[in-house]
Amino acid sequence: MTTLNLDDFSDLIERPDGGVRRDAEERRERLAVPVGALGRLDELAEWLAAAQGRVPVKPIERPRVVLFAADHGVASEGVSVRPAGSAHELVRAVLDGRSPVAILAARLGASVRIVDAGLDCHLDLLPQEVTKHRVRRGSGRIDVEDALTTEEARAALRLGMQIADEEADSGTDLIVLGDLSVGGTTVAATLVAALCGTDASVVTGRGGMPIDDLTWMRKCAAIRDALRRARPVLGDQVALLATVGGADVAAITGFLLQCAVRRTPVILDGVVSAACGLVAQRAAFRAPDWWLAGQASGEPGQAKALDRMALNPVLDHGVTVGEGTGALLALPLVQAAAALAAELPERAAEPTE
Repeated sequence: MTTLNLDDFSDLIERPDGGVRRDAEERRERLAVPVGALGRLDELAEWLAAAQGRVPVKPIERPRVVLFAADHGVASEGVSVRPAGSAHELVRAVLDGRSPVAILAARLGASVRIVDAGLDCHLDLLPQEVTKHRVRRGSGRIDVEDALTTEEARAALRLGMQIADEEADSGTDLIVLGDLSVGGTTVAATLVAALCGTDASVVTGRGGMPIDDLTWMRKCAAIRDALRRARPVLGDQVALLATVGGADVAAITGFLLQCAVRRTPVILDGVVSAACGLVAQRAAFRAPDWWLAGQASGEPGQAKALDRMALNPVLDHGVTVGEGTGALLALPLVQAAAALAAELPERAAEPTE
């Protein structure tokens, strides 16, 4: 098997078509509704047209929610409300239609795919379709040990790339990205702090299920210790993901990079997908042009990562539940933007004298 070099993505990824975006802007100026009257919907339509490479933009017909699932060893340090090793319960809730993302996806006509990258549970607790790609069971405690081996990190990156190829080949025209994890925001905050050169306290948030002050201090301490381990390997993205990442985080990073290669637009959710985006941006600076920030989750690490990638969240409704829910809430706005851009009539021609 050839060695995986993330730097190769810099040559593989091109920006969305700037000429098409200008054509979309010119077409917008000819529409009957005054320019500016639709607010950010115009910007969303132009972003989508450039990603699709066509004007008028096509409607979103096959949106797909892709959720990467894993448990993180650092959760055993009491950094989360949820107990360590319980991410499979989040997966089960989605499969049973009991979670917010499952309910909304059904309403919005988006199918849901769950990829077990590193859950810490017996395989027979979940369908084989979910667990068949698992890289390893759980991950190491990033404050004292590596999350993954180097080979496991590479395997997880390849897994994400494979899933991106499968989605592109199946005709998926927009990805809503999320994660199902316990301890994931601690890992994500560590990556953001390492890549942005900030202290643990700057990026430590309260998580999807808000934690109390004592738990926040434990979380901050874990991130601080993990940062000491992350800084020596900042120059190597694969080593960074192995040291302070996790199977889901590495898989999402590979997924985001390959989606950009395949020209598949992605809506990011919270701090986990934002942190993976930062790692991917390190490998290919043009990759964030293919992504849309679905929401502001309130996590300070997410805000810092999105600022570094120059991504402006579509929504800010205080949704902290995670699991792709906030990103999914942005889907109707993107669909509305595409529909209006494609179907609004142009202004009647001025009569000539």
